[in-house]
Amino acid sequence: MDEPSHKDLFLQSLNRCTKSEDFIPAFYDRFLASSYEIRDKFRRTDFAQQNKMLLRSLRLIAGATAGDSKSLQELRERTETHNRYHLNIQPRLYDLWRSVIIKTASEFDDQWNDDVETAWNAILGHVIDHMIKYY
Repeated sequence: MDEPSHKDLFLQSLNRCTKSEDFIPAFYDRFLASSYEIRDKFRRTDFAQQNKMLLRSLRLIAGATAGDSKSLQELRERTETHNRYHLNIQPRLYDLWRSVIIKTASEFDDQWNDDVETAWNAILGHVIDHMIKYY
């Protein structure tokens, strides 16, 4: 039997996390508490909308890492909206984002293990590399 891919492990874990409506809000609570700069970036954010966008984006990035053309197109659009000419999300902030979301996921996924953590790091790392490349 084949081992599940990083994409599969990531999506399975994400599905377990999102069984709780508190997952995304818990992430944002932690993320906003992590730095003044982060809080400032989100000061005018509609979090009801932002929570939906993050969940959609997490699913999207898994597809993009697997080469799905629609997901890749949307990733290119996110890359543009987050670059230095638009939202100006500094490359150094992505590692903070990744560490906070992985910490949060590890607490919401009751099947969390080293393989799942590796999958989250691989999927998010791929996308972060892409975001930074086109910053």
